[in-house]
Amino acid sequence: MASQNVDFANIPSSIRKPGKYFEFNTSLAVRSLPVNKQKVLMVGQRLASGTVAANVPTEVFDDNQASLYFGRGSVAHLMCKAALIANPYIALSAVAMDDALLSAAATGTLTLSGTPTVSGLLTVNIEDVQIQIAVPANASLATVVENILTAFGQQLDRPVSVAAGGAGEVIFTAKNKGTLGNDLRVSASTTATGLVATMTAMTGGLVDPDIAPTLAAVAALDYNIVVCSLNDSASLTKLRTHLDFVSGPMEQRPAIGVAATINSLAAAQIVAAAVNSGRIVLANLPDVPEAQYELAAALGTVLAFEEDPARPLNTLPLLGVPVPPLASRLTRTQQESALYGGVTPLEVGPGNVVQIVRAISTYMLDPQGIQDPSLLDITTIRTLDYVRKACRDRIALRFPREKLSERTAPKVRSEILDVLYKLEELEIVELVDANKDSLIVERDLQDVNRLNAKIPTNVVNGLHVFAGRIDLIL
Repeated sequence: MASQNVDFANIPSSIRKPGKYFEFNTSLAVRSLPVNKQKVLMVGQRLASGTVAANVPTEVFDDNQASLYFGRGSVAHLMCKAALIANPYIALSAVAMDDALLSAAATGTLTLSGTPTVSGLLTVNIEDVQIQIAVPANASLATVVENILTAFGQQLDRPVSVAAGGAGEVIFTAKNKGTLGNDLRVSASTTATGLVATMTAMTGGLVDPDIAPTLAAVAALDYNIVVCSLNDSASLTKLRTHLDFVSGPMEQRPAIGVAATINSLAAAQIVAAAVNSGRIVLANLPDVPEAQYELAAALGTVLAFEEDPARPLNTLPLLGVPVPPLASRLTRTQQESALYGGVTPLEVGPGNVVQIVRAISTYMLDPQGIQDPSLLDITTIRTLDYVRKACRDRIALRFPREKLSERTAPKVRSEILDVLYKLEELEIVELVDANKDSLIVERDLQDVNRLNAKIPTNVVNGLHVFAGRIDLIL
């Protein structure tokens, strides 16, 4: 207190006893930027057999844990499984929802008819899993049905259960109730002469759970990426509200949301327009033989793999995601339409690997309804979040118990400028010198205990397009 340039936190100035007193000051120790480790949260439905109750966030380290916590074959379990295949080193948690009251499960029916006169194979596909059953000549339909049930009894990770129906029928029922089961891909074919296999599509799933109570249960926690199993506009609007709250200037626990659709691009664009959020990624890969929530889980963990917030995510592979039929893949024109419609297109790259074309947000229009590309790439909001974190951490470290005098604002400005220079070194922001005159730190005109700052942030953009002209010279 008695020194102009040296402050003590633990040595009082009133000491009279002779001695040499030293204290330790760690507020100046850290000069580097904070790490940007990403934590991912899966939000999906559980089964009654799960040991973890609904709305209880739980860390998940492997597939078997997830099946125990949320029920084998549940939406939450399969999301965690897909996430760990795509990125086995991710910091993963999940929070589960119960099926909605008065909801209904989707069902599909495999109907067998005729008599196999020549032996062959019966092939049943559930998502990307193929089950093949040998059909002997002259086998009864009851025997074939029994063999199907036996084969599927070994496929516990599937999102459907199987049971015998009427004569020659096998009923497939989604384990979780709601509309997600309607999009499960099921098909059947046979090479056994005389046997006919007819599969009806999954249908009848009704009433999805409300994600709002589940998101409220994790509102006080810190997750960087929230993967939502549901992709309807009502659910994603609630996710947007949650993300805006936790990422806002008061909470400052930034997060982005991830969802996916395996239906038409046009349907995805309608949802994206309704959500219109700079913090939500809605991916599209039509007819991929995988549940939409598994696709979203894989995408979310791949986004978390890139800790540099400014680095483009183009071409990152989604390991474990099966490829869709060739006829269903997005054309280049459709990909352009997606990128103008708030949808992140996925494509099949070399080696039959599903990969990201360009990760964009659903944000397209400002509050006035004017086209606004400021938050087009999801890297933009992630960069701004990281710049805020870096500045906030530095100020908290340097000025934990600072007095506010005329000398304070210049010191704070100097620290913020140092942070911006370090961000520039890592190519997260640029042109710091060109913009530093716009960096202002000043005292508030009404609150005598407050400093206000204006921090110019020129984020580094991704190199997404290169155009060249080749001039022919003869």
